[in-house]
Amino acid sequence: MIIIDNEHVELSTPYGPMRTHIFRPVAAGKYPGIVFYSEIFQVTGPIHRMASILAGHGYIVAVPEIYHEFEAAGTVLAYDQAGSDRGNQWKTTKELASYDADARAVLDHLKSRPDCTGQLGAMGICIGGHLAYRAAMNPDVRGAACFYATDIHKGSLGKGMKDDSLKRTKDIQGELLMIWGRQDPHTPLEGRMTVLARLNEVGAQFSWHEVNGAHAFMRDEGIRYDPELAHRLYDLVFDFFHRRLGAGDLPAQAPGGTKH
Repeated sequence: MIIIDNEHVELSTPYGPMRTHIFRPVAAGKYPGIVFYSEIFQVTGPIHRMASILAGHGYIVAVPEIYHEFEAAGTVLAYDQAGSDRGNQWKTTKELASYDADARAVLDHLKSRPDCTGQLGAMGICIGGHLAYRAAMNPDVRGAACFYATDIHKGSLGKGMKDDSLKRTKDIQGELLMIWGRQDPHTPLEGRMTVLARLNEVGAQFSWHEVNGAHAFMRDEGIRYDPELAHRLYDLVFDFFHRRLGAGDLPAQAPGGTKH
């Protein structure tokens, strides 16, 4: 069993300092790096647990606070109407260039870490799925897992609600793992088909999975959580990242510390 350590770093961006939470195996060694994007509520309990699961499978996981320009470091928005309203307000107040600068700052941090192999991936849920999609436009991102990525089909991320994510899909050089809930009103059929058509148009390398799930079916809090579905999809994620990013160099070790 790999024990998880949790810390945070303050990364510099053109739009101000950004607290980024780091989840990593305690055991010495080098591991691939993953930037993991949260929902609009930032680093909540469910996001913390998802990051721990990823790290527990042998990855350095960096979770940025996506609204660092607007909220004090460490701010977590509640899973209620007020929290949703505030998170959605910042989603279209933040500059698109700031989202992209944040991605670059986290990726550069991961690459610079002595405990990272330099093999990089991205993952996100909800708005985070969209941000992982955009992070994959960086050529050093070898794979991105995007869960029910909102607003790609509408082009409505960021200030002015006129993002270029569909247009820039051709810039994605790594592989995409796209996962959608068929009962998710934020990613309706016509929206999903718009994204699918664009991926096919540019000849992207991707796999496409649609499941019977509502929005936030991966969040282990609330009535929409589907634990059986989440378990199956985590297996897809770990197979994907292992194939795209490789593994760390942690030697097999018994609980008492004896190598075998």
